[in-house]
Amino acid sequence: MTEPRTDRGGRWRSWRLGLALWPFATSAVAINLFLLGLIGESVGLGSLSPVQSLWLSLPLGLPATWAAARWVRGLIAQADRDDLQL
Repeated sequence: MTEPRTDRGGRWRSWRLGLALWPFATSAVAINLFLLGLIGESVGLGSLSPVQSLWLSLPLGLPATWAAARWVRGLIAQADRDDLQL
């Protein structure tokens, strides 16, 4: 099996990692928006339908994906450092 393309440091390229994480981060944003809409309804604000939450999550998923990719790259770097210490 072939290895995924990496940058010079042996890490996944940022855009590939972001592309792999984008569906998961955007889905998490959609779920959180829908639940926020339910909380808003309980205090007298309008609610968000699931479809509205999905549409709003598309642009809001990009910053969430960026943050998740940075976090995962940090975890990978930490695992590599810990592996070298063994």
